[in-house]
Amino acid sequence: MSKRGRGGSAGNKFRMSLGLPVAATVNCADNTGAKNLYIISVKGIKGRLNRLPSACVGDMVMATVKKGKPDLRKKVLPAVIVRQRKPWRRKDGVYMYFEDNAGVIVNPKGEMKELRSSEYSWNFAIGNTIILKRTRLWLF
Repeated sequence: MSKRGRGGSAGNKFRMSLGLPVAATVNCADNTGAKNLYIISVKGIKGRLNRLPSACVGDMVMATVKKGKPDLRKKVLPAVIVRQRKPWRRKDGVYMYFEDNAGVIVNPKGEMKELRSSEYSWNFAIGNTIILKRTRLWLF
């Protein structure tokens, strides 16, 4: 039986180095009030015996907030990985990596949470760190 895809993702993904297994703690790169995210599962991973499910940039994970605002803690929230330290090779031969691991909290449909301040008209304040087309699978 053939594989049918990657759990509802909206586009094709190339093979990447999986740098964030289950139980990894990543920084939260948005301004929702969360500081650390603890990965508890990865969406679209079927798995193999004794192998930890792992995520890479652009994957949707289920996470809990370990440090942050009390109303975000002790809840299972979907998140998208936006940075990883593990290098991966891009199609043009360049190896990419970031200086930390980070993710952003999203809703179940994959849309970003809104800013807490109404003075901005855009949805998130991550900066120029999302430079990858892979994150467009969930975020845009």
